Amino acid sequence: MLCIFIVFDISEKLSNFISEKIPIKEIIFDHYLNFIPYYGNLFSPLFTFIAVILFTSKMAYKTEFVAILSSGTSFRRILRPYMIGAGLITLMSLLLNHFIIPRSNKVRIGFEDKYINEGYNTDERNIHKQIAPGVTLYMGGYDNFTNSVNEISIEKISNNKQTGILKAESMKWDSVSSSWDLVNVFERELIYAPSDSLKSLKSKFVFKETHKFTPSKRIKIDFSPKDMIRMESKFEVLNYFELKEFIIREKIKGSSRVEFFEVEMYKRTAFPFATFILTIIGVSISSRKVRGGVGLHIALGLVISCMYILFMHVSTTFATSGLAQPMVAVWIPNILFSFVALFLYSKSQK
Repeated sequence: MLCIFIVFDISEKLSNFISEKIPIKEIIFDHYLNFIPYYGNLFSPLFTFIAVILFTSKMAYKTEFVAILSSGTSFRRILRPYMIGAGLITLMSLLLNHFIIPRSNKVRIGFEDKYINEGYNTDERNIHKQIAPGVTLYMGGYDNFTNSVNEISIEKISNNKQTGILKAESMKWDSVSSSWDLVNVFERELIYAPSDSLKSLKSKFVFKETHKFTPSKRIKIDFSPKDMIRMESKFEVLNYFELKEFIIREKIKGSSRVEFFEVEMYKRTAFPFATFILTIIGVSISSRKVRGGVGLHIALGLVISCMYILFMHVSTTFATSGLAQPMVAVWIPNILFSFVALFLYSKSQK
């Protein structure tokens, strides 16, 4: 199946490989050497499920389970080696998901961003980002090619009151000084005077206001072009601890993409545990000898696999759209299919 994935990927990217004149060494070692473990681990529960069905249905076809059960061995004892195998695969997948795959993704995604996605440009408009406590950055639009912004404003809020605002026609990133160069800058500062309750009744706001205009200005803020790169390039290269810290920073900034990052973190744990559930389902439905034989078991297995993937996509959509908590949404398919596994286990031959 991984060979099929590689063939499809080559057919999709072949024009880029030729037009960019990418060295074969980089294609093999930077892209496909990291492509194989990424997709192999991503679909490991489904590959395990299909392998269990193939192996178990062949045993059932040769009436092996009738002989084993007739000797007094329980179905739970038959299931034990399957669960040990599923446990080893799950542990390996967790280690890969949280620590090893993110490191290999740095090379794979770096290759894609360099050669395949070099024409990427964000289509976000009217972007709001909290760059510090009480400081909000507004951007009319961002250009990834030039690392420039048009129509920007930086607003400062303290005690639910605006204390200052900076507006500029545009700003551009200076990689040498790691700062932003602003053009046609207007600054407004509000200094609130102390007021008693009687005075506040007469005037809604009691403050002093200063204005300043400069044709250009250089500033340093907690925002850089790295914050506007492809979303996949942000979280797929982070290990568990880095991703957790990244989510905390994004929450402080008021990012609208926090749900996507949380879904990624919880999926890295939830998806490997599906190996246990799918293994129980696979053994339960394929251990009984039926007229359709191996073909019927494989067909049923593929249907259940497709249903699981569909549920996973639907539930994560609920999370990213704000209809459900990310952790709950990611674990819903495992919870639902756990009940399916228990039902099939109870109906398996004894």
